[in-house]
Amino acid sequence: MIKYILPIVAIFFSTNIYTQTCFKIIVKDNTKNEILTGVTAFIKGTTITAVSGSSGQITLRNIPNGKQTIVFAFVGFETLEQEFIFPVADSLQNTTVTLSASEEELEEVVVQSTRTSRTIKNTPTRIETIDGEELDEKNNMRPANVSMLLHESTGLQVQQTSATSGNASIRVQGLDGRYTQLLKDGYPNFGNFASGLSVLEIPPLDLRQVEVIKGPASTLYGGGSIAGVVNFISKSPKEKFEGDFILNQSNIGQTNLGGYVSHKKGKFGYSLLGLINLQKAYDVDKDDFSEIPKSNNFTINPRLFYYISPSITLMLGNSFTKGTNTGGDMEVIKNKPSLNHTYFEKNNTIRNITTFEIDKIFANKSSVKLKQSISIFDRKISIPIYSFSGINTNSFTDLSLMFFKQKHTMIAGVNFIFDRFKQKSTNTQNAQLFSSGIYFQDTWDITEKVKIESGLRIDNVSYKNNNYNKNQTFILPKISTLFKLSDKITSRIGGGLGYKIPTIFTEQTESMQYQNVLSLANVKAEQSIGGTADINYRTTIFGNLSFSINQLFFYTSISKPLVLQSDISGNYFFANTSNPIVSNGSETNLKLIYKEDLKLFIGYTFTNAKATYLNTNQFLPLLPKNKLNLTMMYEKEGNFKFGLEGYFTDRQYLYNGNRTPSFWEFGFMAQKTFKKVSVFINLENFTDQRQSKYKTVVNPPHNNPTFDDIWNHTEGFVINGGFKLKF
Repeated sequence: MIKYILPIVAIFFSTNIYTQTCFKIIVKDNTKNEILTGVTAFIKGTTITAVSGSSGQITLRNIPNGKQTIVFAFVGFETLEQEFIFPVADSLQNTTVTLSASEEELEEVVVQSTRTSRTIKNTPTRIETIDGEELDEKNNMRPANVSMLLHESTGLQVQQTSATSGNASIRVQGLDGRYTQLLKDGYPNFGNFASGLSVLEIPPLDLRQVEVIKGPASTLYGGGSIAGVVNFISKSPKEKFEGDFILNQSNIGQTNLGGYVSHKKGKFGYSLLGLINLQKAYDVDKDDFSEIPKSNNFTINPRLFYYISPSITLMLGNSFTKGTNTGGDMEVIKNKPSLNHTYFEKNNTIRNITTFEIDKIFANKSSVKLKQSISIFDRKISIPIYSFSGINTNSFTDLSLMFFKQKHTMIAGVNFIFDRFKQKSTNTQNAQLFSSGIYFQDTWDITEKVKIESGLRIDNVSYKNNNYNKNQTFILPKISTLFKLSDKITSRIGGGLGYKIPTIFTEQTESMQYQNVLSLANVKAEQSIGGTADINYRTTIFGNLSFSINQLFFYTSISKPLVLQSDISGNYFFANTSNPIVSNGSETNLKLIYKEDLKLFIGYTFTNAKATYLNTNQFLPLLPKNKLNLTMMYEKEGNFKFGLEGYFTDRQYLYNGNRTPSFWEFGFMAQKTFKKVSVFINLENFTDQRQSKYKTVVNPPHNNPTFDDIWNHTEGFVINGGFKLKF
């Protein structure tokens, strides 16, 4: 009898042990009812953990008897906790648990730069976005302009072009600023004569997000987008009134007062941005020359929206900016010039941009859009015994149609660009171009896991000055592919061609106020081929800790680059060279987020950019080979946040061939919110890293100085603070 009882007892105990120690669960998305692969589940207070496989099933083993809490965590979804009493009944095996997308995931980022109204996750073209809290944080640091926002982004570099005026340009992946297209809501009004000041005249207060395309983006944007595109996207009116106001003061004598309001009611809507920036001249190293110029800057940007019907929207806007900027000898700035105190650099600018847009959406979701802008930029640069002034007029017209066919999203369009520079008092540098282009782009959803975006643009460009007249046609293909290798891994690969029409307005000539620069003669457009490839991985390591990494590789080659040279008379002129500029490298971005409160960002950029036409040192000047960005942010939403930042900049070559030291810089910011009012403080570069600690930037004689290339901070440690009011 015992020989029959013992097996029965053994079977009973083994079954009982299984029900106590093994539990199977199916995990799904609660909105789409799709299985979720890669969900982490663990027993709270223990080391028992498991991950869902391709079937969505999680198997937890060795679970102690009694009440246990199982935690389910997955990137992009709210963390879920559920209680079970073990051992569980057989009927509870393969219980289905559903996870809800987090608010951040529900508010998916819709990008505008590809014009397909797609979320960033389903766009084959690689686009980086800066939005939300990061825009808010950088607005605290530099309310006057977007320079801080771009300076601290991986792969971007804000290059100061003047020691006294503070003018700057944006470099993408090591290439000069003239190869990057700056857009505001898709309008290209910030190039040529305006380019050296554009970064300093775009305030961040009314921005909803910033979109960055690295690499060729010529299909939709034509010439000038060899290195990439930076598109500043404005907020739009909503049914609920929105108001943001900021008052900021710094220890270097800067005062910023600004406000943004918008509202949509019935058939009408409006938005209004106003900003005043006042800056006293600031001499940190007491050498009698300003590191920060005295400046007064005013911007007002109203936009009116008329919703003719639910499918037709009309927008009319105007942005007006006026500024004066005076740097140089502190005695001259104080209106106390003398025999030994004579040097100054003064910029007077007026920028007016009028925009018009009408958008019609059809019943089948196809749409047609007409965009028109006229930009007038009036600028005068003055130094002792010399001045350079002129008016840059730019007109942009674009008509596009977006339509759908099965798995294809297609865009076809034409655009026209007219750009004219008219020099005042003389016509030496007068120049004009007219570009007409036709383009087509197709985004093909082959499967849920493979999407291809291909495009073709044909531009005909006529450009001329007093010396010559030239006409060129450019055929610009482009292709990008998105591979969703799994729920955790995606990859994008893309490439294309680009071009840049010759101009005398570059970073080098800006730094010399265009003095002794000869007008262009017999030069051709620069042309490029380039591409990027990246892979992105994201997962939940354990519990509430999520991790993501993006690895990007890039390559750009610019043929017949336009290079500044000098003659025996001391004049400067541009000429095409036979050997190319080649930039290649990589970017690595890591993100760790714990409970959506504590966030760590690590960004590393390796750039190997060379001017192969040079015989000796071919490395591009003022370009660090290695850069490292570190940011840690802790935030309790609606309560407080603080952040610590560290940035490493590698050694750089100067134009004279010398190399600079490498350096670290650190910053700290904090913000406390009391309902609608937020108080903030920012300690930028609190280790006081600046160029004058290594060598004086200003070289004698005092009344006719020369200036070193700018490779480091000039102003040193800056502390600023203020308050924001939000409705």
